[in-house]
Amino acid sequence: MSAVLTGLLAPAPAVLALTASSPGAATVPRAAQLPAMAEPGAVTGGDALSMLLGLAPWTLLLAFVLSAVLPFTVKPWLTRWGVVDIPSDRSSHSKPVLRGMGLAVAVSLVLTYGTCLLTGLIPVDRSVAVVVLAMTLAPAALGWAEDYHGVSIGMRLGAQALVGAVGTAALIVTLGVPAWWWPVGVVATVAYINIANFMDGINGISGLHGGAVGLLYAWAGAANGMPWMVCAGLALAGAFLGFLPWNLGRGTVFLGDVGSYVLGGAIAAIAIAAFLSGVYVEYLLPPLLVYLADTAVTLVLRIRRGEVWYKPHRQHVYQRLTDVGLSHVQSSLVVTAATVLVSLISLYGLRADGTGSAIAGLAVVLVIVVYLGSPQLFSRLHRVRGGAAS
Repeated sequence: MSAVLTGLLAPAPAVLALTASSPGAATVPRAAQLPAMAEPGAVTGGDALSMLLGLAPWTLLLAFVLSAVLPFTVKPWLTRWGVVDIPSDRSSHSKPVLRGMGLAVAVSLVLTYGTCLLTGLIPVDRSVAVVVLAMTLAPAALGWAEDYHGVSIGMRLGAQALVGAVGTAALIVTLGVPAWWWPVGVVATVAYINIANFMDGINGISGLHGGAVGLLYAWAGAANGMPWMVCAGLALAGAFLGFLPWNLGRGTVFLGDVGSYVLGGAIAAIAIAAFLSGVYVEYLLPPLLVYLADTAVTLVLRIRRGEVWYKPHRQHVYQRLTDVGLSHVQSSLVVTAATVLVSLISLYGLRADGTGSAIAGLAVVLVIVVYLGSPQLFSRLHRVRGGAAS
């Protein structure tokens, strides 16, 4: 482990006590070391909470403050460069709006995670953390290029695939896992970068998604004794939650592709690295299920109707929720609430017995189905209330 700085940025004792020793790492009493990671989630709830609370004051707070403050510097430059979002058929706004504020979010996320590496808050698995950092930075750069001067669809997909290919290959070599996971990592990277982009259509939705997934992944990292994952999740959550006041205020600005790309890229990178490290899929997939279901069902329905599936549209569930009367914030909260609920149910199912796991699985399916049908449910509720009022 690289030298750990003393003072304010030194890792909390709980973090060091929960970290298994490795070549070059600080010596930790044997009794305080983690059990072998053949059994992810074996860390006790108290120890996991101790690690999370030990890292949160530095990582979560730093990312939040940077993301909340940097837009003061970034916004004048975006205005000067003319980085403006012109409304299209898929837009939920009617006037040109400044976009590209995701540049501030991306810088906040990368700086925070880089600080965790430089200061020793991530004492082991540092090579994994470096790969995750690179897989976060590269999509952000691609998204900024698209926001600033435009990139063809083919170039974007090719660059996304390259990020997934190189990043997953590096993780496979680092972790010594079978190479057959390589195409899975490539597909997952491309898919979630674009899913995050498709779902970034109303104010607040990406900020809340980044916050929710980041915190859930931070807990997963703590439960599996992985400081690199805790720091990655906290940095993700802090950076996107810090953006919310800018996205929801009167002087509304948008993340742009740089923001949605860094969101999708960071989530994909964390999930792939964690999965290849042995973390159970019950920790990783549930926070993404609502986004996956919304995108997949919308895509299938558009193809069945003979529509050109890749053209801009307003047929996602979250968009139809605004069409039936919900505000942007309300629609975003519905999406986020469903995400958190699915994740909590899945965590329960992971630790439950056979019957409990089956019930949890059915409950997850039910939540997803209710979410997909929520525009119709809210529309009927609106009509009932309208009829009662008249």
